[in-house]
Amino acid sequence: MADRSGIFAGDDPFRIAQDWLNAAEAEEPNDPNAIALSTVDADGLPNVRMVLLKEIEDDAFVFYTNYGSAKAHEIDGAGKAAFVLHWKSLRRQIRVRGLTERVAGAQADAYYASRSLKSRLGAWASKQSQPLSSRMALMAEVARVTAEKGANPPRPPFWGGYRIRPLEVEFWADGAFRLHDRFRWRRDNIDDAWKIQRLNP
Repeated sequence: MADRSGIFAGDDPFRIAQDWLNAAEAEEPNDPNAIALSTVDADGLPNVRMVLLKEIEDDAFVFYTNYGSAKAHEIDGAGKAAFVLHWKSLRRQIRVRGLTERVAGAQADAYYASRSLKSRLGAWASKQSQPLSSRMALMAEVARVTAEKGANPPRPPFWGGYRIRPLEVEFWADGAFRLHDRFRWRRDNIDDAWKIQRLNP
């Protein structure tokens, strides 16, 4: 599309997303990979929270969490999720909606092993999203886990990743007088070709 040039150019939305993330890593002061992840519960009530995007694959976006968390239960129940990446420094955002699947095995093990020891032990200690009596109780559980698991804890069986395979990706860039540039990539099924449309601001 002749109309889609500059930062929007290219035939691969995952490559464009990676290029934008690379640019944000040079400009955004904190957590350029932070995404606002949206899910729905069994009653259809939306839920949103910030998590860190850890990988852009050839056809998916990956993040990690506790499988006992509220977000995990909602993702497993619906099989769908959405998120937005927003960079104030670049005045750009990417919106994604798609289907989900778990990331486990060697890929999850490798990411878990790359985390700091304290983060790995914290993953064992936290019963994410469950009621907690006090901060002191949490720290006591961290101490217990540290004594039990040692300096090289394995990945907990209740902790791993999710892959979001998008059916829709929208790239947005700020424009003068709020005349923003928006391009939506859409497909009905994961194996379909993308259809690309420019959208009104």
